[in-house]
Amino acid sequence: MNTEVEKCSKCQRLVKFREEVLSGSRKYADETFWRKPVTGFGDHNGRLVVVGLAPAASGANRTGRVFTGDKSSEVLVSAFHRVGLSNLSNSVSKDDGLVYTDLYLTLAVRCVPPDNRPAKAEVNSCKGYLVKELNLLSNAKAIVALGSIALDTLKLSLSDLGYKVNGMKFQHGKYYDLEKLRVYCCYHPSPRNINTGRTSVEDITDVIGEAYRFASA
Repeated sequence: MNTEVEKCSKCQRLVKFREEVLSGSRKYADETFWRKPVTGFGDHNGRLVVVGLAPAASGANRTGRVFTGDKSSEVLVSAFHRVGLSNLSNSVSKDDGLVYTDLYLTLAVRCVPPDNRPAKAEVNSCKGYLVKELNLLSNAKAIVALGSIALDTLKLSLSDLGYKVNGMKFQHGKYYDLEKLRVYCCYHPSPRNINTGRTSVEDITDVIGEAYRFASA
């Protein structure tokens, strides 16, 4: 499935953007960007699944690994480390030795979108990959959606898998019990959310920790 994801070119706007974004940046002038769709990463037998929005321009679109190399990853992986799901407290590059235990991390949309806002058609084109992924992650007991777009895409994917998702709305810290899963809502660990005080690494750690306690009970 990962090979299929990495070869995807269904959304021409996203293909064009991922291949051009930050191409003139002096900061990354000596780096070779990934510039392909990004797959999930982690423990395929994990009981906790975390779903983010999409690759960041200076993060996964550059490094090739989900939540790696940008400010959002610093916050999120720090939270994972505090809960005991990660051997490292940050995710810097694909060869940094990072290992997730009992956790699988993935994305709602696999290519970096302009302004971090994928179009509805792009979400619909990409959700099939999340459907396949969730179907393969048979040990999952809890899923954390990072932000409203991630939750909306997750709902579409779960619906395709036969779950009843009516009434699920994003509210930070809220959870919904489905037939075999519990879905948690958590603010995205973006610099905007952190810098404005909407959330914090401690706040995100609390939600991740609560979700993992449920998943591992």
